[in-house]
Amino acid sequence: MNKQRIIVAALFLAPAACGGKAEQPNADSAVAVTPSAAATATTPAPTLPPDSNPSCEHNGAWATCTLEKRLKQSGFVVKRLNEPRLRRAGFGVAPIIYSLGQSRMEVFIYRDSVALARDFAELDTLTAGPRGTASQWGEIPPALLRSANVLAVVLTTNQRQSERLMLSITAGPPQRGSPR
Repeated sequence: MNKQRIIVAALFLAPAACGGKAEQPNADSAVAVTPSAAATATTPAPTLPPDSNPSCEHNGAWATCTLEKRLKQSGFVVKRLNEPRLRRAGFGVAPIIYSLGQSRMEVFIYRDSVALARDFAELDTLTAGPRGTASQWGEIPPALLRSANVLAVVLTTNQRQSERLMLSITAGPPQRGSPR
């Protein structure tokens, strides 16, 4: 008889010792919960990494967020300038203007590569402007970069930085399924 009391006591105390409750709910207080409701009630929502953006998907086309992320991954300190986004002659979209140390870059993100190709066909690649016009970029000769749906005009006297920018942009936008 004593042995039975020890076993019964152990059954009630074991859950309490493991952090559970020693009491069993009575039949009146039990609530039926469907498995899917239980899973959603107890499963926390997935958290995104701090630098991720759900609208910034990898789809083979550049977006502002994918371009900025690529530049940061390439070691650039990217600072978007809050200058007025005035249209440049020869470009069908307004630029996003960046400061990259001593350099300046104006990025034109087109809806798709077809729209970019129409503008690019009319540009003088040496002046980064319409054919037959003077440079609209000032004293520093522009370097024109093209990749998928992006045209970028880089204004720098630093050849190494110009080459690094060219490599990071012309490598292409993130493709479907790529982790970066």
